[in-house]
Amino acid sequence: MANQKVYIHELVEIIGSNRAKYMHHMSAVWAAVRRDHQQLQLGVWAEVGTTGNWPRVVNMWEHDGWEGLAFHLGYEASGKKSNQNSSLGTMEPEEADWWHEATAFRKGGRDRILVPTSWTRSVDELVADGVRGGLYAHERIWTDRNMSSDYIKLVEDRGLAAYAAHGLEVVGVYDNALINGRESFAIWAIPDWSAWAAFERAWSTDEALLAFRRGSEPFVDRFERRLLTDNPLNPMVIGRQPHESDRRPMSEL
Repeated sequence: MANQKVYIHELVEIIGSNRAKYMHHMSAVWAAVRRDHQQLQLGVWAEVGTTGNWPRVVNMWEHDGWEGLAFHLGYEASGKKSNQNSSLGTMEPEEADWWHEATAFRKGGRDRILVPTSWTRSVDELVADGVRGGLYAHERIWTDRNMSSDYIKLVEDRGLAAYAAHGLEVVGVYDNALINGRESFAIWAIPDWSAWAAFERAWSTDEALLAFRRGSEPFVDRFERRLLTDNPLNPMVIGRQPHESDRRPMSEL
């Protein structure tokens, strides 16, 4: 069945050495509130600073279509599970406490709403299929306007096989829903660091990867690949959604 989910993608800037604490706060501590918001955690990852920004965390959340996302956003704005017509309402105590504590760990970020390809697996399907990376490639692609769909089709036609030949498994490919078709994201599970090194060597020599890159040249304006490492409570690590019973004292992190 085609993936009808809608995702929130977050780039979160961390204060000082608080990245591990924030990821735990975003997983185990957020778990009860997350269920109230009817969202699932796809992943909370640390961005490898040598390949991008540091210290930064990447979050992705899965919702049951646009209606599910609307429920989450209405709840966030109004503080209510029902009658969500008012804005800037008072948060439920548990949620208010979470937001207050989070300010000690993060200083801001940038969110997007993403829609998946029809063949991108939901988080439950990824877990059921045993998908897991020793690390992950997080690719962000800017195209000419209204051409992100062309890049995504190229990934389906050529990229999936070319990457798979080097041991990379697709986690998902997603399009930014609220701009004019010029930004998309792809996430790939990589077995280990050696496999990543071999892939990067092949990026400039392997014929299938070169053909994929040449095919993107007419419409890709900018391509950027960064690396991510797992939060210990990611669903693809523990085989389920994080739970508040996973909570540990912050002093241990």
